[in-house]
Amino acid sequence: MKKARPYVLLGSIALTAALALSGCSSSDNGNSEKPITITQFTADSSDKAYVEDLVKDFEASHPNIKVKIVKAPYDQYESKLQSLIAAGTTPDVTSHFGTNGFADYMDKEMIMDMTDLLKELNFNPADYGLSDELMNIYKVEGKTYGLPVYSYTSLMLYNKDMFDKANLPYPPADYEDQSWTFDKMVEVAKKLTVTSNNPEEAQWGLDFNWGPRDMYPTYFGGGVYPPETFTTGGGRPAKVDFSSPASINAYQRLSDLMYKDKVSIDPINAKVLSGQGGNAFSTGKVAMSVGGAWILAGSNDYSFKVGVAAIPSAGNDKVRDVLYVDPLFILKDSKHPKEALEWIEYQLTKDVQEKAVALSGGTPPSNSEAAGKFYANFSNIDPADLQKVYEGGIKYGIESSNHLIVGYGELDNIIKNEMQPLENGKKAAAELLPDLEKHVNDILAKRKK
Repeated sequence: MKKARPYVLLGSIALTAALALSGCSSSDNGNSEKPITITQFTADSSDKAYVEDLVKDFEASHPNIKVKIVKAPYDQYESKLQSLIAAGTTPDVTSHFGTNGFADYMDKEMIMDMTDLLKELNFNPADYGLSDELMNIYKVEGKTYGLPVYSYTSLMLYNKDMFDKANLPYPPADYEDQSWTFDKMVEVAKKLTVTSNNPEEAQWGLDFNWGPRDMYPTYFGGGVYPPETFTTGGGRPAKVDFSSPASINAYQRLSDLMYKDKVSIDPINAKVLSGQGGNAFSTGKVAMSVGGAWILAGSNDYSFKVGVAAIPSAGNDKVRDVLYVDPLFILKDSKHPKEALEWIEYQLTKDVQEKAVALSGGTPPSNSEAAGKFYANFSNIDPADLQKVYEGGIKYGIESSNHLIVGYGELDNIIKNEMQPLENGKKAAAELLPDLEKHVNDILAKRKK
């Protein structure tokens, strides 16, 4: 495990050496007997709240620092954070676990530019197995505002028992397999679908939840947001494009999976089969399921054999899946940024990232040196296949729009609500999307004012 770095202090060489040996830092105002307390604000869920279990060992190896963990449910995350800031109790460390993400935090000037601090402490991403691709997600104009700690991709799970019964070959884990296309997936799904008015007798070839709704056209080679939104636009789209032929085609193709091809489970049957918010794939009635890597959770307990596969290509040579990379930020009002960074660094070390995999039930680490622990965490899944899928997903992935669009929560609610008729088979994409586009563009125009 990487040792904590002594800080460079003003004063005599003797004092500097003494502080380095004792593990004290510049923020304790010279009082070596009184440790600094920092706070991390995190989500109150098993996949994130496990961070509490890391505190004891960290404090033992860093006697000059105490860590306090404050939690909130996902749906209250942003309101609780704003309340803490308003009360003058701003946490030192947090992430974007609410509806909105990094772009919103930047827009509100909530998070610290860590660039100089990282240089001062000689932070080297390679020491923590962090790739340039992951580091660049949370850089703006060359400055670093967050360090990637958890790295989800999206992926496909499949029911091996259903494939075996139908005498079909398994879908490939290799993203370089050119035969695995969207149309091929639909062809396979048709062979695995059993139509019945009784959900207990029916089975579906597919459950396709590729990413946030506003990203679907990206998968097919289009896009809702102008490209400059993610560069010079600072996460503020000038407009959206839901009504172009490419966008209409993308949304209609996904709706057709449910209501024309009838190979993908629809929202009503999914709810009947697995309950509100349930996982239809876990029931053994769905052959292939596409979603964020959190769908791996619980796979060790399934009553059927499970495989993992690449998401098929669908017209975009550079993008096949969605990345959900969660960083840790130091908030701008932190009084102890150096200690906060030392706590973040600790969470990035190989040993701690491996421990986090076990404690969280399979949260994927950003430290590539800890990835082997993640690949082997799911006893029902071949680790070699999961490694291929994950490495391919990183290579062909694009960061989720909820992390990169300012005011995403408001836009997402509009998109989600107005797409219900399409997702329920009541309206066609060409009928619905022009009105949705106008509504969202009206909101964006008001924001400019």
